[in-house]
Amino acid sequence: MKRSHHCNTLTKSNVGERVRLIGWIQSIRDHGGLIFIDLRDREGITQIVFDPKNDDYATLLPTLKDESVIEILGIVRARPNDTTNPNIGTGEIEIVADSIKIHNIAETLPFPLEDHKADKVNEDLRLTYRYLDLRRPKNLHTLCLRHRISHTVRNYLDQQDFIEVELPYLFKTTPEGAREFLVPSRQNPGSFYALSQSPQQYKQMLMVAGVERYYSLARCFRDEDLRADRQQEFTQIDLEMSFIDREDIYALIEGMMKVVFKETLKRDIGTPFVRMSFQEVMNRFGSDKPDTRFALELVDLSPIFEHSEFKVFRDCLRKGGSIRAINGKGLADLTQGELKNLEDIAKTLGAKGLAFIKSENGEWKSPILKFLSEQEKEALHSTLSIRDGDIVFFAASDWLHACTILGRIRLEVAHLLVNRGRLSIPKDQFNFLWVIDFPLISFDEEQGRYLSTHHPFTAPVEEDMEKLKTDPQNVKAQHYDIVLNGYEIGGGSIRIHNTELQSLVMRDLLKLDEKTIQDRFGYMLRAFKYGAPPHGGIAVGLDRLAAIICGVDSIRDVIAFPKTQKGQDLMAQSPSYASEKQLRELHIATIIPHGK
Repeated sequence: MKRSHHCNTLTKSNVGERVRLIGWIQSIRDHGGLIFIDLRDREGITQIVFDPKNDDYATLLPTLKDESVIEILGIVRARPNDTTNPNIGTGEIEIVADSIKIHNIAETLPFPLEDHKADKVNEDLRLTYRYLDLRRPKNLHTLCLRHRISHTVRNYLDQQDFIEVELPYLFKTTPEGAREFLVPSRQNPGSFYALSQSPQQYKQMLMVAGVERYYSLARCFRDEDLRADRQQEFTQIDLEMSFIDREDIYALIEGMMKVVFKETLKRDIGTPFVRMSFQEVMNRFGSDKPDTRFALELVDLSPIFEHSEFKVFRDCLRKGGSIRAINGKGLADLTQGELKNLEDIAKTLGAKGLAFIKSENGEWKSPILKFLSEQEKEALHSTLSIRDGDIVFFAASDWLHACTILGRIRLEVAHLLVNRGRLSIPKDQFNFLWVIDFPLISFDEEQGRYLSTHHPFTAPVEEDMEKLKTDPQNVKAQHYDIVLNGYEIGGGSIRIHNTELQSLVMRDLLKLDEKTIQDRFGYMLRAFKYGAPPHGGIAVGLDRLAAIICGVDSIRDVIAFPKTQKGQDLMAQSPSYASEKQLRELHIATIIPHGK
């Protein structure tokens, strides 16, 4: 079957030609003397005209429904001037059909496919019939745009002398990271693979192997709770390079982003990107992935309350903590419900509450006002530029905790201001940011020990090497994240490439026992003894990048067949139960009965 044209290619230059079109029926309109069908394929729509006096048409046309698949032959003719449609590419012509073939008659649809109607349909229903949902012009456009991103990335990296290498999905379990998907090995009873969370260790082995410049659009798997920017299986633009430093990574990725945005959105992205240290972004925005398209910055009030009579603030500072605040400009009119919601958010982050001061009708109101001196009030007024109609929120805790609490409140305040029409966050503005100088290790309260801030293969900065044994908490890492409009779209580091330093980090800093080190990473330590080059890399989340470029809020919208928040594929009805025979072959003795 040969299709002569797509449904968006014919113009006035084709008038008089006999053409073949195949596609789905978008709509059928009976105008009495003539019947019009809008025929649609992936590329667009063409209007087809049928004469109902034709005996064949009179029999066939009444059987057709929207979304049926038909093939037509006909002559291209120009539409009369008063019937042209400027909203479609073929709006100046129509096809007068002289032959029709019906390939498939569709049943009644479970929901309408017009974008403005389908957007209101329950997502679970749309995902159950995802093959229909994907027919919508908006979703097809999104898939095409994602394809152009991938295509552009491949071309760019090819021009930078990278080699695309496919790496295994089946890896070994490494419990230090996120929860893994385990795959039992039939040939090795009692043993398990883990689906790769990231090709990290494999791509470092490629550097030892002398590949020098590797990339792949790598599929990764993490058994995590799902949300708008997270799926259990996702794709990252994964790359690694030998004989480079951080500046080489910055230049490479900035160049890639310039090309991607130019090719997809025709936008010129300015470089170099802004760089901020981890400490600076936490101090100013309370987040290591800040949205810098709006201000609302955090303010350090610790000097104001250094000698305060307010016990909560005073005790916090004596314990080495920090007093921070943020001015919600113009939000003194918060309802009790909105205020309680902000307090509940703070409590989920470990705060005991959310202290505030609001300024209304020239008067300050707050439960904590009676504890503050006149000098402290004046200092607050000056430092925070408090005006009538403002509300100030406070956090008193250790530095990181206080920043994190107000960072989340900052986002909620921005959302409330946007809903009130008092803040505009332009969706067509793209603020890139490199976050650098992360701590090499961070203390994990739950485990009661230090963990790698990035991963255990991250190299310390050269100037902090001497602190590794004496002051490891203050060692900075050669770790970098790339942030766009409040989303971390990528992260990477310069890696450790010698056995001694890698062993020191694992043994002395992360407190891993020797058996664990050898079981999990023994082959890496052995490989580093055979001439491992200096190397580093980064992984950029393709799904998150595509979602931002496509202007959608959830990465589910840029994935062809996504999972729901419960990790289910409603269309294919997975996950599903394995049969007892399958379990026996995998040497798994027990099975949880269905429904238990």
